[in-house]
Amino acid sequence: MQNYNYDAELRPYLSVLPSVIDLSTTELIRDFWTDFVSRRPPFEKSKSSSKISIENRTIPGLNGAPAIAIRIYRPKMASKAKLPGIYEIHGGGFVIGDLEMQDAWCANIAVEVGAIVVSVDYRLAPEHPFPAATNDCYAGFCWLFEHAEELGIDPSRIAISGQSAGACLATATTLRARDSGGPKACFQLLEIPVFDDRMETASMLEFKNTPMWNHPNAIWGWQHYLGPDHCGDVSPYAAPARAQDLSGLPDTYISTMEFDPLRDEGIEFALRLMKAGVSVELHSFPGTFHGSTVITAAKVSQRNTREIIESLRNHLAR
Repeated sequence: MQNYNYDAELRPYLSVLPSVIDLSTTELIRDFWTDFVSRRPPFEKSKSSSKISIENRTIPGLNGAPAIAIRIYRPKMASKAKLPGIYEIHGGGFVIGDLEMQDAWCANIAVEVGAIVVSVDYRLAPEHPFPAATNDCYAGFCWLFEHAEELGIDPSRIAISGQSAGACLATATTLRARDSGGPKACFQLLEIPVFDDRMETASMLEFKNTPMWNHPNAIWGWQHYLGPDHCGDVSPYAAPARAQDLSGLPDTYISTMEFDPLRDEGIEFALRLMKAGVSVELHSFPGTFHGSTVITAAKVSQRNTREIIESLRNHLAR
């Protein structure tokens, strides 16, 4: 692995983190994910059971599509007032990921922000290429607004959040809602986002062997997501960097990592949002790499977590 100037507190973990993963076939992807899940520590519900409740539900898919699994995290609070809501979309390069992947994040955010978090499980590529995932995420987003009263959520204070490919799907959801007159989130939290299928930025071309995600992984991710029959134009609901008009989107927080192939497309998208009149908070963390926040012992990861909690609190308190 190239000797990048990683944060000193992150370096000891590099040897155990995945780098170039063979995502070339469905079988290899599923084998990798099965092995990853088998070694993933279980979410310790006992740590949060006194502060949150967790409910699993199944909701209808869009226009007769398969049902969608969601998970609801409710903070146990004395107040009977309606709480803000956060619609969470997990990452995984469009090809891996599940609800359990975000359990700890959702539980922590529910408690620290004082919000009801609804996490959505969407169909994955290669088995289900675009637009399956975007349809599932949009269906869940609309369902959340339609059932806000039942859930005890204030519909004027609903944020959408996502990490990596989940941030791409979150942005696709807000773009689609804007274009179709759908529900409007008051804020979008986009961590280490995927935006551009063209993969032409300097960071994307440079970082070929960085941990967790890199240029070879990105190539396979986009190929699987766009599908074997893809040709010609790419929809902005697949790759939001393709959108010509970014006006009217919610206030936005974007984070990028220094040694992440996605760094430059995140920064460029943030600048385009600003030019379109969207209020944007942009943070690029030094010495970090894609997904390095999983190393919670590092101070830079802790600062990242504090900042997203503060940003969510500020926007959902309005």
